[in-house]
Amino acid sequence: MTILFAALIWVIIVILFVSAVLFVIGPGMLLQPYRRTIEYYRRYTAILHPSDLGLPYEDVALKTPEGIALSCWLIRAEGEPRGTVIYLHGVSECKIVGLPMAKQLHDLGYNVFLYDSRRHGESGGTYCTYGFYEKHDARSVISHIAGRTDLHAGRIGLFGTSMGAAVAVQVAAIDARVVALVAESGFATLRTIFDDYQKRMIKLPWHYLRNIVIKRSEHLAHFKANAVSPLEAVTQVHIPVFIMHGTADTLIASRYSEMVFARANEPKELWLIAGAKHNDMADVGGEEYRRRVLGFFVRHLS
Repeated sequence: MTILFAALIWVIIVILFVSAVLFVIGPGMLLQPYRRTIEYYRRYTAILHPSDLGLPYEDVALKTPEGIALSCWLIRAEGEPRGTVIYLHGVSECKIVGLPMAKQLHDLGYNVFLYDSRRHGESGGTYCTYGFYEKHDARSVISHIAGRTDLHAGRIGLFGTSMGAAVAVQVAAIDARVVALVAESGFATLRTIFDDYQKRMIKLPWHYLRNIVIKRSEHLAHFKANAVSPLEAVTQVHIPVFIMHGTADTLIASRYSEMVFARANEPKELWLIAGAKHNDMADVGGEEYRRRVLGFFVRHLS
């Protein structure tokens, strides 16, 4: 009996310790992901700026409705544009990662707009809320594009990857100016993806630990985690949607894209790229990836 009692006390102490640690550091891990800037990418690629690909560009400085500065690039099409594609990057990433896709879209005759999401890259902001506020930031971007008298924007599409895919779905649900959407490697809900992250990091599946972090995060960043749900938002999207995911993705499971696709309205397409992980979709998909993504925008934007 004494041994069992001692073991119980030890378990309680461990639970309390883990809970206290997560209460302190958990919100920072969720709300303040690592900020990758040009210094980070310089170690992996020589493509760091539109000029590295010979792309004409304009530095654009925008502000969110709360006054947070967003660092942006506008890459204009040569001649009459087929439309405009806005690129939304993933968590911890920045607009640099969108340059290869921007090059392909530009060569095909599209304007491309890339920007660092709040709390990412060179943009301002204290917290990342995975779409709760970011969807309104994207609407500010759309308003800027649509309101310029020196730019023929044409029809507007979104290309989002990872967190950017989740944000893009939430944007399309509330902004009728978006007419086509590509969502790559996105999640279904913030709560489920944080559950997965927690299991990977501390190997404990207890939901109450997740709830501790999320409740504290909601208080700090003044947002509602349950409202961050591409799974719900996609039911309000009534434009062509192309959803992609790698079957070997260990960061965000491909089943989440399948769930979102199942609830999406027609017209919709789903492509599960066999063997692709979270960040190598274009490499594994090869020419078919290029053909299908660009073909989607040609059909629905031009």
